[in-house]
Amino acid sequence: MIKKSLVLCLVLTSSTGFSQTVVATQGDHYENANGSISFTVGEVVINTGTDGSNDLTQGFHQTNWNFVGLDDYAADYTASVYPNPSSDVLNIEVSSFENVQYAMYDASGRLVLSGTLSDVLTSLQVGALEPGSYNLTLSDGEQNQLKNFKLIKH
Repeated sequence: MIKKSLVLCLVLTSSTGFSQTVVATQGDHYENANGSISFTVGEVVINTGTDGSNDLTQGFHQTNWNFVGLDDYAADYTASVYPNPSSDVLNIEVSSFENVQYAMYDASGRLVLSGTLSDVLTSLQVGALEPGSYNLTLSDGEQNQLKNFKLIKH
């Protein structure tokens, strides 16, 4: 009996040392007399519960970009930007890349990135950009706009 009790105590003691932790760059913790809540910013929602007046969502950690709109100037030209959201790299995947330029502008209209697409999949390094609103414009060789993606970096 003493041996079983000793094993049970060791199991319970060792299992409390392996609690779940989150390493996050954004989020907060709030507490009052009624309870507490901890959260991180930018989680993929996997479950939402409600009691009729309050909503609670659960999810996985994700990164810092949100795509909020698209102006489609050439319906026959296919383009997508992913991952959604992203923090360090934005991938531009297009149906045709020849003579297609990209330009990214911040909220004040200042050009922050530009270049020519190098393949049907082109990756842009965007980790150094400040949080804010951005427009990513794709245009053809004659400067006709093909697509304009509206992005927000948190």
